[in-house]
Amino acid sequence: MARMLPVGLSVILLWAGAGLAQDKAGFVELGPNASLGGRRLLPDDSPWHRDVSRDRVDPRSDRILARIGLNTTLHPDFGTQWEGAPIGIPYVVVGKDQPRVPVRFTDADESDPGPYPIPPDAPIEGGPKGTGDRHVLVLDKDRWMLWELFNAHPLGKAGWKADSGAVWDLKTNQVRPPRWTSADAAGLPILPGLIRYDEVVGQKSLDHAVRFTLSKTRRAYLPPASHWASDRRDEDLPPMGMRLRLKAGFDLSGYAEEVRVILQALKTYGMILADNGSDIFLSGAPDPRWNDDALRQLRRVKARDFEVVEMKGIVTE
Repeated sequence: MARMLPVGLSVILLWAGAGLAQDKAGFVELGPNASLGGRRLLPDDSPWHRDVSRDRVDPRSDRILARIGLNTTLHPDFGTQWEGAPIGIPYVVVGKDQPRVPVRFTDADESDPGPYPIPPDAPIEGGPKGTGDRHVLVLDKDRWMLWELFNAHPLGKAGWKADSGAVWDLKTNQVRPPRWTSADAAGLPILPGLIRYDEVVGQKSLDHAVRFTLSKTRRAYLPPASHWASDRRDEDLPPMGMRLRLKAGFDLSGYAEEVRVILQALKTYGMILADNGSDIFLSGAPDPRWNDDALRQLRRVKARDFEVVEMKGIVTE
């Protein structure tokens, strides 16, 4: 059985040269899906911010992409609304004075214990009555800390219940203990990998890798991921933490401006496999200002337009 860590935080392992999160950007707002004012969520040397445009292609790239399906298209799993509920993974920004409430976990062994600073009306993925993953993400803008829950349900004055939860110190390149999950299957933070309106349209820049899902994965993970979510050992299946990169020669002309911003990020930083789900679904935060017609242009891009970035240090046991 995994050992519970003190003060609600996972083991913090600092990547070489890790620095503090940037303070040079603009004002971070409060509320649901609020603008971060250009501030990076993680240190500059975070794996999420690493430029992989010149990294080598993995020897198994063609075989892995063939297993995904070369004609499988990208799908924006975010936008305005779908079936009456906001589509995407929402988040809420709070301050240091936000009251903390208890959280009851189904999987307490690999969850950081509460209390968590979750507002009673915090947005839930899929809406209050929605099913699915029901993620709740809370960013403390003053402490620059992130609290994330999986399958979260409010309990009124009793707080919340959830299957699992993780607390992240965003001032460091924190990772989970080996083979621990988080609020995501791969043991990664969710918010740093979301495509947000304030950066894509507001800043016209996306300077991090993007979270994505696949339906079939391998019993393996690639750091900074820390957890697998499959029993399959086929080496041509992708491990959690695998990074796909849009090919350098992919032509971005003819796409809407916001789509070009996203596609350029997929060339520079790539997208990181974080969970089991529908094939090549890109994760983002909902916002009523998204142009859904423009986002649908992402479906023109196929798996054959990507390559697997070289994978070193895959964990299988």
